[in-house]
Amino acid sequence: MRFLTRSHHLPVRLAVGAYVLNSGLSKKNADEETAAGVHGMAAGAYPFFKNMDPAVFTRLLSRAEIALGTALLLPFVPSALAGAALTAFSAGLVGLYLRTPGMRQEGGLRPTVEGTGLAKDVWLLGIGIGLLIEELAGKDRSRKDG
Repeated sequence: MRFLTRSHHLPVRLAVGAYVLNSGLSKKNADEETAAGVHGMAAGAYPFFKNMDPAVFTRLLSRAEIALGTALLLPFVPSALAGAALTAFSAGLVGLYLRTPGMRQEGGLRPTVEGTGLAKDVWLLGIGIGLLIEELAGKDRSRKDG
């Protein structure tokens, strides 16, 4: 088996992958109340989700998190691909933080106590962007060297 992940990416990919996979697995069999809460928060930030059934939304979110977590954990998934997926997913989470009332202190980006859980998603975004930048810069260097 050929690994496409740089060895120094493994610790961060394992940590983030396990976190995201666990999040997806915890939503897999969500009850109606949990699904309504997850859907309500997403629909409040992203109105195009309003007409979606909460159970369907939560099931799809669970599957997306399970797929992303698994991709991060598997070393043969290229870091550029895993980083792009993590960047897209976490950008949505950061958007949720920025768009949901009560998550930020008045007039700024600093989180409220309630927003701290979502504010940490900026780390996921930074990790995704970091994986992407390194992989894209590495490809650019190899073209110049060749």
